Amino acid sequence: MLAIRAARLFDGIGPGTAERPAVLVEGGRVTGVVPGGSVPAEAALVDLGEATLLPGFVDTHVHLAFDASEDAVGRLRRAGDEELLDRMRAAARATLAAGVTTVRDLGDRGYLALRIREETAKDPTAGPTVLASGPPLTTARGHCWFLGGQAEGVDAIRAAVRERAGRGVDVVKVMVTGGDLTPGSDPFRVQYGHAELLAAVREAHRHGLPATAHAHSAASIADAVAAGFDMVEHCFFVTEITDESDEDDPGVDFDRRVLDDMVRLGVVASLTPGSLPGGPPPPPRTARRFPGLVAGMAAMREAGVGVVCGSDSGISPAKAHGSHPYSVAAMVETGFTPLEALRAATSAAARACGVACRKGCIAPGFDADLVAVAGDPLADITAVHAVTAVFREGVRVALP
Repeated sequence: MLAIRAARLFDGIGPGTAERPAVLVEGGRVTGVVPGGSVPAEAALVDLGEATLLPGFVDTHVHLAFDASEDAVGRLRRAGDEELLDRMRAAARATLAAGVTTVRDLGDRGYLALRIREETAKDPTAGPTVLASGPPLTTARGHCWFLGGQAEGVDAIRAAVRERAGRGVDVVKVMVTGGDLTPGSDPFRVQYGHAELLAAVREAHRHGLPATAHAHSAASIADAVAAGFDMVEHCFFVTEITDESDEDDPGVDFDRRVLDDMVRLGVVASLTPGSLPGGPPPPPRTARRFPGLVAGMAAMREAGVGVVCGSDSGISPAKAHGSHPYSVAAMVETGFTPLEALRAATSAAARACGVACRKGCIAPGFDADLVAVAGDPLADITAVHAVTAVFREGVRVALP
């Protein structure tokens, strides 16, 4: 038996923290949470001092195959599988060291994330628990076509989903719009028609798999919700700014009717707001959209849309592997409370990813996935940047 003691504990639900708790661990699972810090005599004690214990973070959106360089796409395309696997292993270790004990990989090449899933399942110190989509479905030369998931037409899409189910993926991802990462791709344009989107969702559900939609634009989010997707990635409701002189155009259009549909249907928004500090300033159009995004987040909260927190790590230097805590903090910067942000990165994220029975909470029966941070993140969310200890399935991870 292992006993892990700290000054405070946030269990993933709240609303507050327990004082001087001790978490008891056996066989990689939490067996008890003892208030007041007392521990059984037979337990090996790890005292983390003034830290706060949290459930290990669940990052709902990563790309282990991208190396977060200035040329992430080019380097992926030039790498052989073994070289790419080595980079993915390094990305998994960096992610785990940041306190992320579960990730959902939403776009690899050649199903390599399934290899990493196997490796981290055998060795908890090698990286987080991995949930993987394999290559996302996209159109010919569409967003991330170079990952190998091109499929068009209802029959081809159904076949592509069946292939993924046969490979053992955990989720089906569809590029409903283009994206900035792919030259010639348009993040404001819907890539698939309703029949194709419906086919993807229904085939995924027929195989017991959730379906998530990469969707930036307001129109694409409406299409994804109408087709029955379980989750929408990014979900920022952006619109194209065609007239730079029109200062009344915020470049964002959060449609309250769509938000209400998301609540009614239980569609979750997987937000990816954060980035590392110190990078170049955002492009003028991005900066112009920021007030509209903040207002839209407020509308999302008011409507009661379920939200979870992802990093989109790997796509650029500002989205380095291990940057997930900056996404958690960014949620607070855009209007969420620290409690809402922490739930979005733990219990709510685990529920959205289908692993709420064992991840995202500190309670008996759950995996002993824990992260300790200096300070109290419910009082100051920036405490999530100061990771002092990480445990995955009760095994302490060596930090850099």
